[in-house]
Amino acid sequence: MEEEIKIEDDFTIIRFQNDSSEPFCAHHKLGSALIQFHFALKGSARFLFNDGNYDVELKEEKSLLLYNPQRELPLHLEISPNSWMISIIISIKKFHSLFSAQADYSTFLSPDNRDKNYYNEEIISPSMAIVLSQLFHYNLNLSVKNLYYKAKGYELLSLYFNRTEDPNTGHCPFLIDQGNVLKIRKAKEIIIANMAEPPGLQELADEIGLNLKKLKMGFKQIYGDTVYGFLFDYKMDFARKLLDSGSYNVNEVGLKIGYSTASHFIAGFKKKFATTPKKYLMSIHTNF
Repeated sequence: MEEEIKIEDDFTIIRFQNDSSEPFCAHHKLGSALIQFHFALKGSARFLFNDGNYDVELKEEKSLLLYNPQRELPLHLEISPNSWMISIIISIKKFHSLFSAQADYSTFLSPDNRDKNYYNEEIISPSMAIVLSQLFHYNLNLSVKNLYYKAKGYELLSLYFNRTEDPNTGHCPFLIDQGNVLKIRKAKEIIIANMAEPPGLQELADEIGLNLKKLKMGFKQIYGDTVYGFLFDYKMDFARKLLDSGSYNVNEVGLKIGYSTASHFIAGFKKKFATTPKKYLMSIHTNF
């Protein structure tokens, strides 16, 4: 299934939902002054270029930004079976207007890149995954459908560019030391591997060989959140994936991510996603 929603003259959202067991092909002729954002929520897709002589695969939970100001970049897609994808097509003029006051914040908008081909692949963040899911699971009156898509489209772009700064930029003297950066990344791996029973901050600091202050400061600089704030978001996103699988009930999911009581898990899930796990399950199993 393919659904194209024209939000504005220079802003379009395309929803691809292939629930069949066969690949689905889509073709859209696009101009040269358009930026393409593609998000694979589920499954994968292949982008075909130069009559199929060159292709790029977009895998699950990945996003792809494409822009070529010199020539048209038609959209030729092969959507894999059981795959869901959202594409946002927006004019460069419209895009620049959104960031006019902060153009240098985005690498893509830097003077060196504005007139060049641009290709960028990123991981879809947990907050972006929720917005993408909402674009597939909505239960609204048709009269407000375009308004809803418009709001979610802008929200998705905002989240896409809400990236923490590159730790190698040198803005923080502490992070110039690549050894410290590697230790902070190791800390992240440790708490993810032990998310059901994470170590205390001092224990974590000792394990990676940093003092507590440097652990806190470095983690915030690299990942944009505290250690346990990051872990909370990760656990909730992991819980959402377990619910999506249909293999676990709410109690089982809560236990898997370290909640001894269902009520605490439900409270955490609602804090993150503004809905309960039960209501979320009902939404993803409802056909609209």
